[in-house]
Amino acid sequence: MNDNEPIEEPTGQDTSKKSRSVAKSAGIVSIAVLVSRMFGLVREMVFARLFGAGFLQDAYVVGFRIPNLLRDLFAEGALSVAFVKVFTDYQVNVSEKEAWRLAAMIFNCLAVVLAGIVVLGILLAPYYVPYLAYGFSDEKAALAIRLTQIMFPFILVVALAAVAMGVLNTRGNFAIPASASTAFNIVSIIAGLIFAYYFSGGGWVKPDDPSSIPELPAQWAITGMALGTLFGGVAQLGIQIPSLYKVGFRFKPLISFTDKGVRRVMSLMGPAIIGTSAVQIKVLVDTFMVSGIEGGNSWLPYSFRLMQFPIGVFGVAIGVAALPTLARLGSKNDIGKFRSTLSGSLGLVFLMTIPSACGLIVLGEPIVRLIYEGGAFTAADTNMTSWALAGYSVGLAAYAAIKVLSPSFYALEDAKTPMYVSLASVAVHVFFSYTLLNVFSGIGQTDSNPGGYGHVGVAMATSIVATVNFFALTFLMRRKIKRIEARRIISSFLRIAVASAVMSVVCWISYNYLTAIWETKSLGVKLIEAFGPIALGGITFLVVAKILGVSELNQFVDIFRKKLGRTG
Repeated sequence: MNDNEPIEEPTGQDTSKKSRSVAKSAGIVSIAVLVSRMFGLVREMVFARLFGAGFLQDAYVVGFRIPNLLRDLFAEGALSVAFVKVFTDYQVNVSEKEAWRLAAMIFNCLAVVLAGIVVLGILLAPYYVPYLAYGFSDEKAALAIRLTQIMFPFILVVALAAVAMGVLNTRGNFAIPASASTAFNIVSIIAGLIFAYYFSGGGWVKPDDPSSIPELPAQWAITGMALGTLFGGVAQLGIQIPSLYKVGFRFKPLISFTDKGVRRVMSLMGPAIIGTSAVQIKVLVDTFMVSGIEGGNSWLPYSFRLMQFPIGVFGVAIGVAALPTLARLGSKNDIGKFRSTLSGSLGLVFLMTIPSACGLIVLGEPIVRLIYEGGAFTAADTNMTSWALAGYSVGLAAYAAIKVLSPSFYALEDAKTPMYVSLASVAVHVFFSYTLLNVFSGIGQTDSNPGGYGHVGVAMATSIVATVNFFALTFLMRRKIKRIEARRIISSFLRIAVASAVMSVVCWISYNYLTAIWETKSLGVKLIEAFGPIALGGITFLVVAKILGVSELNQFVDIFRKKLGRTG
């Protein structure tokens, strides 16, 4: 864009309409993602109860790390934002026919490229996995290599699913793509358990000592869960195919890496690979950092999954809902409405994630205990996971806001700015991760836990760098579009923060009161200790936010009122 062009200000009616549109779409995605995240937690519960934290789970986490990282690099991050921008631009400025032709070519080109990457990933796994599994015993590293080879094709099917998601989102279909990960979780659980029991011969025993080598049936069981993960990826693509054909997509045997549209997607996707995957690269760094801590590569993913729950339900949902609108406004060069939509989306992110972060910090222990503890997952694992969750939650709001900010640059055909910010943040993260790992490793050291709380320091590093990343992107976006409605954003942030602080006090008091009543931790007690303070805290937040006049809250209330009015 030209910085000297006059700024077109949106009218109050346009601003309200765009905000309601994004909020409505975000609500649809949030519901679908909420269901998906719930099944995701069920999946994590299955792993926690059957494999605990230690040899088996650590090996699985490392085995899934590279395929999952490549999924974020080539699929749900870089590919989605690049494809949606160009596909939308073709619809607006070229023709519907050419837009569908582009979609077919991207689908085919991606399949060819990633098929080659899958073959290389499987063949070279024995050479690169040991570096990622630094600190693993030979037996544990060998298991991680085998699991990596089994799950590597996951990247191919999920990348194709990301193309389908991009097409459907631009056509206004948000529910089915957002529900695709629900299919992944359900199928991976069912298929994984079937394979686990079949391969293990009907059952397995997890050793009491997490550092000892499990018997072969247990190792074959985790192998079965890995195969189930691959089947889940196939389901994630399959559930979208009927809707894809319904909106007009048709497979065509076209492939050209020199096509203008394909090259535009690739030119945006290259920088976007770095720009949208910074956090995943940092997670890869974290995997390496805590490989020497027995259970570290289990505690961090368990806590990271809980932290991603509100990010997925709110941050990603709002980002997915806002991206087609921002891309369309960017194609029309309508900067006034673009600015309003962006600031409104950030306000919605803060509304949902700031209280979520406070709740996870204050109530992390009862939440982890309720979801994970039992079977092979011990009370000590609960303690370690809840502390890691607190470390991650400090940066939850910033992390979620990046999910909106980064795609906003791509909507303006600027993929380099978030790339540069991400490169800098990765370098900073390595420093903080290493430093805080050593600082926290000296806290809480025991004979059974020589690593102390080192993994918590690594989680804190992720939060610090996510916050720095957010401020950098906000500053640069403000320079790009001249204003970013900072007063509106700051006002919303402060009001939401005050309401969240009051909520946190209520949650803390109520939780401590409940823990003083019951000493035994039955399932009923766990439910009350977790959901009692959550309910009281939620009511408190709504009341205080209403008193403080949080405008984003009114947007959601208006949407639900209209929906109830239609169904009433």
